Amino acid sequence: MSWVRFTKTGVAVVATSAAAIFALDMTNERRFQRQMKDHFRIAHADRLAELNKRAPSALPTRKDILTSLSKGEEFDVLIIGGGATGAGVALDAQTRGLKTALVELDDFSSGTSSRSTKLIHGGVRYLQAAIMKLDLEQYRMVKEALFERHNLLEIAPHLSSPLPIMLPIYKLWQVPYYWSGIKAYDFVSGKRVLKNSFFISKSQALERFPMLKNESLKGALIYYDGQHNDARMNLAIILTAIRHGAKCANHVRVEKLNKDENGKVIGAHVKDMVTGGEWDIKAKAVINATGPFTDSIRLMGDPETARPICAPSSGVHITLPGYYSPSNTGLLDPDTSDGRVIFFLPWERMTIAGTTDAPSDVTLSPQPTDHDIEFILQEIRGYLSKDVSVRRGDVMSAWSGLRPLVRDPNKKDTKSLARNHIIEVGKSGLVTIAGGKWTTYRHMAEETVDTVVKVHDLKTESGCVTPGLLLEGAHDWNSLQYIHLVQDYGMEVDVAQHLSNTYGDRAFVVARMCKMTGKRWPIVGQRLHPEFPYLDAEVRYAVREYACTAVDVIARRMRLAFLNTYAAHEVLPDVVRVMGEELGWSYAEQRQQLDKARAFIDLEMGQNAKQTAVSNAPLNLTKEEMQKAKERFNQLDKDRKGHITVNDLRKHFREHNQKIDERVLHELLNEVDLNKNGEIEIAEFFQLYSGLKGGQLTSNRLVGYLDEIHGTPSVNRACGGI
Repeated sequence: MSWVRFTKTGVAVVATSAAAIFALDMTNERRFQRQMKDHFRIAHADRLAELNKRAPSALPTRKDILTSLSKGEEFDVLIIGGGATGAGVALDAQTRGLKTALVELDDFSSGTSSRSTKLIHGGVRYLQAAIMKLDLEQYRMVKEALFERHNLLEIAPHLSSPLPIMLPIYKLWQVPYYWSGIKAYDFVSGKRVLKNSFFISKSQALERFPMLKNESLKGALIYYDGQHNDARMNLAIILTAIRHGAKCANHVRVEKLNKDENGKVIGAHVKDMVTGGEWDIKAKAVINATGPFTDSIRLMGDPETARPICAPSSGVHITLPGYYSPSNTGLLDPDTSDGRVIFFLPWERMTIAGTTDAPSDVTLSPQPTDHDIEFILQEIRGYLSKDVSVRRGDVMSAWSGLRPLVRDPNKKDTKSLARNHIIEVGKSGLVTIAGGKWTTYRHMAEETVDTVVKVHDLKTESGCVTPGLLLEGAHDWNSLQYIHLVQDYGMEVDVAQHLSNTYGDRAFVVARMCKMTGKRWPIVGQRLHPEFPYLDAEVRYAVREYACTAVDVIARRMRLAFLNTYAAHEVLPDVVRVMGEELGWSYAEQRQQLDKARAFIDLEMGQNAKQTAVSNAPLNLTKEEMQKAKERFNQLDKDRKGHITVNDLRKHFREHNQKIDERVLHELLNEVDLNKNGEIEIAEFFQLYSGLKGGQLTSNRLVGYLDEIHGTPSVNRACGGI
């Protein structure tokens, strides 16, 4: 069969399947449209208008919220879990008039909700499966997600935006096949389509994405999905709930669920992980929204009957320098070597790529493995030009997120994993919401609150009003707001854009907290790091946004740990110093915060995985290069001890009139000390130079200083560079 006949047959199958599934769901579609109209017409438009007024007052302090939670008053709803789903439930419940409390063991969005692909999407691959398998459930899931995508872009425009995504095509028969699928995605979006998809030629594709592999390229399809800052979006939902009256506290652990004489859950005994204080929270209903930790709370509620339903899957992402992708176009690899999908996306002036999908144990500290990182890099190499060397050393950060896949306990077949979310009501009255995805958090929250209201007979002031409910920072924001920050406060343009796109209309509050620089320009705004637009004033503002630890700041209030682990390490002392001033930390507490944050970066943000890659890299030095490396080693180890200490580094730099800060000296040693014994051994020195040559490392500060002092480099770097 020729490829033409094959293509015609394939397109015919797709078209026929699509027509069938669209016809099957036509009644459903009309009902869906009526429901959406009802949301905005019947669902209390006046109440929504009132709720959408911008609150002028400051947020309550964490101390105020804890006082409210510990007074002994009964809440209508207590939510356990401060990720996207828990935050959405809190906002939905509170805006219906329910007295709402929420507690989170770690920080808001500290788990899966901050470790996503950063996309707000309906799911192209889910639609493909729905059409090919005539799966009505998957089709409805995609349709629901596309409505939520549109809504999220409307209610938080400062944190989200449409993103064109390119699907490169290297075989002619794939052109009509993928075109029909992407057009079906547009069709299902209906009036909520972001922009219509289109086909571009090979030359246009290379113009838009110059680093793309051009051999055999036939052209590309461009379609649109949404992108967001996931941790900041999660926080915006929480802050909005708090402004409407919800009492939400992070770093508060549920020790046990309290029950009445009939075994019904009536609240929880909790512990503040910051102060150590403990108390009971009374509630008419308790909701379990703990993602991968779903089963641990379910077992508290129903220890005798609850069967495990959560099967966590680890998804690893990596961050690469911004030059790996154009600033306004992403890339989709729809068919990786093992059948998964890989996204390659611009984000926060960097490039992120992922994800993997592998079974995982439940853990508070998921870690990326070098194996997963190498898999992603290998897939990227297959799509980029040979002129672009994809090096292991270019991975600036890497993280693993646990996707909480679940088995539906309400169905007889409990072996298969649910494609969508599930809601379970236990015998104790505990309501569990599990599964789903970031994009559909609001719909999941709506169904959860509907269930809670029905099961526990709660009285509300209205139905759900969250479609169209503006989130923190969205009320008076517009895309040109950053210009006012530049003109009115004397800020650098990239800093002003960052503040505007992070805090929305609250950016002016942060700007007023900035100190004078003492320079002609910029007038205000002390950067924490020269390569990034983050300011020291943001650390102070982060405390007002309930940041309690240094990790809360570098990972979620700012996203530096996700963007560049080296830069995150470098700003930590200043972050801890400013937080210490705001929170009254002792010297011992500041040291502890530094140690915990450094461990977080090393374990959870991929630094240890990078060191593993360097350690495991085969030695690829020539005899001449090994001799030069050994000479450099001996220049530092003048006593011929066989290892280099901080004292050796200090002496060497002093002899050559180099003033190096004591903290930097320890960092230089630590970056090369692979076995972490406080010394650099000759084998580690060889491994360092081998990593530089092979691309496992792109640079090293100690080598840079030595090259500067002694002139000629001792090894040729990867890609022919020096």
